[in-house]
Amino acid sequence: MPDLDFPSDEKPLVLICDDDRDHVDAMVELLLSVGIESLAFGSSAELLAAELPDRPGCMVLDVRMPGISGLELQSTLAGRAVRTPVIFLTGHGDVPMTIQAMKAGACDFLTKPVRSQTLLDAVLGAIAIDRAQRRASLAERRNRALFAKLTPRERQIFKAVALGQLNKQIAYDLNISEVTVKLHRGGMMKKLAASTVADVVHIWESLPPAVRKDD
Repeated sequence: MPDLDFPSDEKPLVLICDDDRDHVDAMVELLLSVGIESLAFGSSAELLAAELPDRPGCMVLDVRMPGISGLELQSTLAGRAVRTPVIFLTGHGDVPMTIQAMKAGACDFLTKPVRSQTLLDAVLGAIAIDRAQRRASLAERRNRALFAKLTPRERQIFKAVALGQLNKQIAYDLNISEVTVKLHRGGMMKKLAASTVADVVHIWESLPPAVRKDD
């Protein structure tokens, strides 16, 4: 299999947690054959005690392991606000277990033995999800910082523009002149580094609902 082409600053890392050493070794070799690095843990406790690198990727967890099960590990990680996508790979799956895992946010639930391409497809899909989550989180933090620079009036106009209102409508609703609206609108767009209305809408939609509601 050819190496996959990943940007040098976004090399993914797959975290494997499985007490079956032979199976882990086979997975590590499979991932490495396409240029994907991995870290393997023999138990949930070992993974929870580790300092995990901050890199895009996913987790491949066995369900039944000594001590903390894969499903319990998934729940513990969620409680720690770890959002890395999870794939379950087990030889002991059943329908209720699958439903529980998927409801808790798992990306996939595969049963051993699994075809190499099926596993790779699941891993690549989970990595893509993690990358998208990371981009969205980065954009949210950036836009919240920009939003914090706006004056109360600029925030009002920001919201109105994002919701599709024209300057005339905004002036009427805020009981100010259109000239004043244009002045504040210009300042707002400069602080947000927005050059178009589409930029304003995109920034608005990236903000958490609680922030949009308050303003």
